[in-house]
Amino acid sequence: MSKRVYIAYSGGTIGMDNSPAGYTPRPGFLAAQTQVMPELRAPGMPEYTLGEYAPLLDSSNITPQDWLRMAHDIAKHYNAYDGFIVLHGTDTMAYTASALAFLLSGLNKPVIVTGSQIPLSEVRNDARVNLITSLQIAGGLAIPEVCICFGSRLLRGCRAAKINADGFQAFDSPNFPPLGACGVDIQIDWKLVRPAPTETLAVKDLSDPHVAALRIFPGMSAGVLANILQPPLQGLVLETYGSGNGPDRDPALRAALRDAVDRGVVIVNVTQCLTGAVDMAAYATGSGLQQAGVIGGYDLTAEAALAKLYYLLGLGLTPEVVKMQMQQDLRGELTR
Repeated sequence: MSKRVYIAYSGGTIGMDNSPAGYTPRPGFLAAQTQVMPELRAPGMPEYTLGEYAPLLDSSNITPQDWLRMAHDIAKHYNAYDGFIVLHGTDTMAYTASALAFLLSGLNKPVIVTGSQIPLSEVRNDARVNLITSLQIAGGLAIPEVCICFGSRLLRGCRAAKINADGFQAFDSPNFPPLGACGVDIQIDWKLVRPAPTETLAVKDLSDPHVAALRIFPGMSAGVLANILQPPLQGLVLETYGSGNGPDRDPALRAALRDAVDRGVVIVNVTQCLTGAVDMAAYATGSGLQQAGVIGGYDLTAEAALAKLYYLLGLGLTPEVVKMQMQQDLRGELTR
């Protein structure tokens, strides 16, 4: 019996049409394009259903409410399909893939997030191969994870980051090896794939917590930081230098952090570097942040840290529990 794949089409370049103002999403356009692709009906390809969202979104407009919508959409169709694809714009794809990894608790079917740098409607594009490969993986391989399939690689979604604005290898997994290589054959490194969970899929509704991200920069004033940390903020991803370092010669800056932590704000330290991990004990400039109550995010990407913080705070957990779970590996997102 043929495998069945549900495609949640949220928008993005892959289904856009060219207009006088540039590429723009147009309802029904992607469905028309896929209807004239004989590869999608070739022997061995899974059957698919395309669920088009309204409105279609450029991924720059994606919000956490859209993450929840996608998760609930997958849950709604979960029992009727063998695998799932989320078609998404590339700009915030790593955020969405990370968020879905946390939201889809108990996932034991593949959820493949993909898109393209050039629309499917163009003669020369990367959309065709990304879509076909994602369908083959979602319909043929028992990978119980949220993944990004892009270019020639299959990446764990909560480990991925966009690294190239205009290349076909737009994504990388800086601190974790790719789960698979998509060349002449699709080769999965099964020892890296997480085991299927024993619990059933569950998507919990979340509150709408107030979280933010801030990249430390030379000369940043304590006033800037203090303003960002004002209520109603509940969580902050602080992107620091190197192995988790920040300025330690400004007592007002450290006081702003300490005051926020004392109010219950969870502040997570991740590195601005593409590769590597936070170790706040390595330098005095890192231990100063630790003394102010900032917690280390190990090798979390900034995207995964933000999505995870939103998820945990949205569950209504106490700040102390959120801090503890931010430093635990829940979906393969960090290395300790």
